[in-house]
Amino acid sequence: MPSLLEALEQKYGESSTESEGSEDEGISVAIFVPCKSPRTIVPSLLVLNDCDIATAGEKEALVAKCACVEELDLAKNKLKDWPEVFGILQQMPRLKFVNLSFNQLSTPLKNVEVDRNLRWQQLRNLVLNSTYIDWESVQRILDHLPGLEELHLSMNDYDNVNLCGEEGSCKCEKYDEKEESRCFCPKIDYKKKDKHSGIRKLHFTGNLVDNWKEVCKLGYAFPNLESLVLADCPIISLDIEDDAEAKCNRNYERSESECESGHAKESPHDSFRSLKFLNLNSTRLSTWDDIERLSKFPALHCIRVQGCPLWESNEYTEHERRQLLIARLPNVEILNGGGVIGSDEREDAERAFIRYYMEKPESDRPERYFELVAIHGKLDPLVNVDLRPEKRVKVTFTCGSNSEVRSVDVYRTMSDLKTKLEPFAGFSAAKMRLFYVDQDLRDIQGPEEMKYPHKQLYSYNIRSGDEIIIDSKKKIV
Repeated sequence: MPSLLEALEQKYGESSTESEGSEDEGISVAIFVPCKSPRTIVPSLLVLNDCDIATAGEKEALVAKCACVEELDLAKNKLKDWPEVFGILQQMPRLKFVNLSFNQLSTPLKNVEVDRNLRWQQLRNLVLNSTYIDWESVQRILDHLPGLEELHLSMNDYDNVNLCGEEGSCKCEKYDEKEESRCFCPKIDYKKKDKHSGIRKLHFTGNLVDNWKEVCKLGYAFPNLESLVLADCPIISLDIEDDAEAKCNRNYERSESECESGHAKESPHDSFRSLKFLNLNSTRLSTWDDIERLSKFPALHCIRVQGCPLWESNEYTEHERRQLLIARLPNVEILNGGGVIGSDEREDAERAFIRYYMEKPESDRPERYFELVAIHGKLDPLVNVDLRPEKRVKVTFTCGSNSEVRSVDVYRTMSDLKTKLEPFAGFSAAKMRLFYVDQDLRDIQGPEEMKYPHKQLYSYNIRSGDEIIIDSKKKIV
């Protein structure tokens, strides 16, 4: 497997400027040769995906070639050892972006000696998707990246979050084989652990975390987090209270709530005070309670929440679902990637929300219903106006001296009507001409010929009391 240096030389050529041309005599041509070959230094954006790179290569040559690299993409290579990764990064002091996705970097970093004073001050974006890096290694890497703003940890099969720098395993032993084991290990307080205040964006797509308590640990580790992507994570609920605990904070107020015992209780948004964007697409949220919990996030104004079990019911149309979401989320300005929610759309949604729940039993009405009633008042139900035409009308049919009143289906086509009138008219539909007479415009407009065979009667605005005159087509001699 090639080293990074070998992959560079394969892509950009050897650094040597020696000519390998033929020594045959020929016409002498003067060529300007620059002092330094253009291939000696690679571009600031270096992409070497899927090149089977496993090692760094000669350090001196890497320094000469890569000193100006600012963005490095080494996804889908064969990197496994962290010393090789650090060996590569150390030769690129100007790095701002690094992508190491799909390299098997699951070997713990704790066994690797790294200079504690080593820092990449300019590195802003680190992508570690599907590297299966353990949490302790993530913690150690972050300690070397004081300027990091965006971190990608998607598809790493995390089923918990441990950025505290301590072992999470329990070391308690059973007192007796018959006695159930009880854990007396001190609980880890994530609020007091190291914080990485520079990180603003975190991508956590496709991991196995299903408990919002674990997600909250990300918020405590990154207190200034503004964007969090949790798409395709099997998160069941945003409720952080255990079933065994008394739920003393059912309204999830934005201020710190307290239960009767006086102990402060966490809220789902407690660790996400700065969060502005949240992606919950394809999670397992299934209740409106979780949507209402989102309304308590103090800075949240943009959210994506599609593909959840909550939407699998056919109870709502897409338009109704959007209205119910907007009404429940007064803090959200952009929903599911659409445009900014205008004041008119929000008011329409809130009024529709009131009318939707005013028909439900009072026990089924959420708190948001009463909040909106206090704003808009109690609304009258919308009048159900049926604008469809009458299905059957009574029309006078006249053919010569014969006249007859019949009930006719207004959705019948002209060709079908002619066929039905053949016995009354005494001649075939092919020889028949029909004229429509509006009872109100009889003296002003006169008869209107009904020419189009596939046109339905209701398109003439036909009503009971109108007349249809039947005439025979004249033969042209």
